[in-house]
Amino acid sequence: MADGGGSTSAGGAPSTGGCSRDFLKSTLAAYFAALAAHSPTGLPLADSVKATENGKAVKVGEEGLWKTAGTVKYYKSALDTDGCNTASEAVVPEGSTDLPVALRLKIVGQKITEIETIAVRAGDYKVSGSDYPSKPDAIVMSDASVMWESPVPTAMRNTTQEMNAWMSKYFKAFPAGVCNADANCKRLENGNSPGGCNLGASCQAGDATGNVIKSHAIFSDAETGIGVGFDFFMGNADMHLFKMYGGKVYAVHAILGTATSTGWDDK
Repeated sequence: MADGGGSTSAGGAPSTGGCSRDFLKSTLAAYFAALAAHSPTGLPLADSVKATENGKAVKVGEEGLWKTAGTVKYYKSALDTDGCNTASEAVVPEGSTDLPVALRLKIVGQKITEIETIAVRAGDYKVSGSDYPSKPDAIVMSDASVMWESPVPTAMRNTTQEMNAWMSKYFKAFPAGVCNADANCKRLENGNSPGGCNLGASCQAGDATGNVIKSHAIFSDAETGIGVGFDFFMGNADMHLFKMYGGKVYAVHAILGTATSTGWDDK
């Protein structure tokens, strides 16, 4: 992967206050516990916190998953201590149905300022006009082969600059930006597999100059090799997670849900 610019944080400016991995982990655990309790009481919310679900503004604690979520069954997360961002791919029950869920938190001064959620219900994602089913169990089982949150050996780590530059090209030139993907790279969309990471894709030489997919948040967790991008793709709010190390990409997971915008078009 080619070296790129500095780390891109979801909120632009660096956060203030402490932002350790332990702090981000505890904030995520508190968030999912509050979600299951249907109450944000005790969460460190900024007065100006902005929250969306599938691109629509929601009131924290009052709308969307906040009214219906059960106890989270699984999640894996990118922890960006430089920009104080988290991104999680989760499986959250809603009644008797497990939903693929994407969650992004932005924290400034140890307060949550941004909450972006994509919750994929039946019929929320279509391919060529037909419903594309979710497979939440496959999201959980992917850990056995991908080992998402396992630290990457230091000698094999890509820098945040390398990871962010790779993702920027991926989105700007898609599908010609799918570079450095291992032949066995695993790809899932809401847990369902459309094929390998290289299927229907190519790698454009040099830097991408276009903007095929506009991303509003790109950041990385160099310790675990997880990169993340949030964007709007063909009528869907979309989160991509990538597992990268040693200059290669070994997994690409997407959570996509029908939307008219991301709700973050001003970013």
